[in-house]
Formats: sequence, C-alpha cells, structure tokens
Amino acid sequence: MGDVLLVGSANKKKAAELSALLQGTRWEVRGLGDYPAVSEPEETGTTFEENAVLKARYYSEAFGVACLADDSGLVVDALGGAPGVYSARYAGPEATDSDNNEKLLAAMEEYMWHERTARFVCHAAFCQPGQPIHLEYGVVEGHISMEPFGPGGFGYDPLFVPQGYECTFGEMSAADKHGLSHRGQAMGKIRAYLESLA
Repeated sequence: MGDVLLVGSANKKKAAELSALLQGTRWEVRGLGDYPAVSEPEETGTTFEENAVLKARYYSEAFGVACLADDSGLVVDALGGAPGVYSARYAGPEATDSDNNEKLLAAMEEYMWHERTARFVCHAAFCQPGQPIHLEYGVVEGHISMEPFGPGGFGYDPLFVPQGYECTFGEMSAADKHGLSHRGQAMGKIRAYLESLA
C-alpha cells in the first residue's frame, strides 16, 4: 500500500461512498474510526469550498496525515439556493435524512415541475501536512421530485432527478449514481490528482 489518506467525514454513508470512489489508487484509505475520537470541526464556512477546506485541514492537523474532505449539498433555485451549506441540518442540528426531505417537500409543495430546478454541488479538499490545499469541484443539474423514490443513496438522493433521467439518485445503482453525481465528478478529479503525486 502507499501513503495513508484519511477520509475526513463523520457521516458514515458519505465516508463509505468517498472511500469507494478512491479504491484502486496507491493510497491506503482510512476512516475516522481508525483514529482516536476527536470532536467534529464546527462548519462555520459560508460556502461549500470553505467548509471542505476547514474539515480537511482540521483532520490533517489532528492526526498528521493526508486528509480528503468534501462539503456538498443541494441548491434549489426556487428556494433562493437553500438548503445549500445547511443541507445536512436543514430541518435542525439533529435532523435525519427523512426530516430534511420532508421539510424540502413541504417548502416545494406549491411549485410545478419546471420550477423545481436544483443541483447537487460538491467541493473536495485534499490537505497534506505542510502543503497547499488542493481543491476540486463537481456539479449535477436536475429537479426535485414530487415525493421520495428509491431506497438507495442517502440525504436528498430519493428526491433528486438528474437532468436527462426519469429516476432519482435513490433509484439508481451506486455505480450509475457515481458515474454522474457531483461527488463522483469531484472524486474523479481528485483521483487523477492523487495519481499524479509522486
């Protein structure tokens, strides 16, 4: 195996997805469970990029290893860009995926299909101790469905219909979702960057 790469996410489903997208590189991918418990960093950034950098730097400095962190979320045009950076806690600090989805559907209740445009955005930050942070970005356009569909994925996946498709991310296989998702795009660029490092 190569150098250690920590996936800096306390969200186990997201950490598993990021790890899967990084398999096959020379890096030995580890999760936070492989290290002593530390408190999570407070996500005080006002943009996805700021929060991704904040998390990557925090965990890299805490454990002295290379760290990859992302900040991603759903941007809904009709809601002025909400839930945005507050996607994970849209319905409150302890909100579940179901809570967030229910709040979003309630907020979108009066909107017709053509008004339900949205996009998933992902900013990924790679931090090595003593090195400049490397950033990548991914975005996928789509619409918010009228109700949840599919058991797959996590977060808002059961509500997000990517452009050009008639099913939600929640109805897709992991491989199909990764092939076009915001996180899949960002991780593809991160992979290429990681493989370019000596």
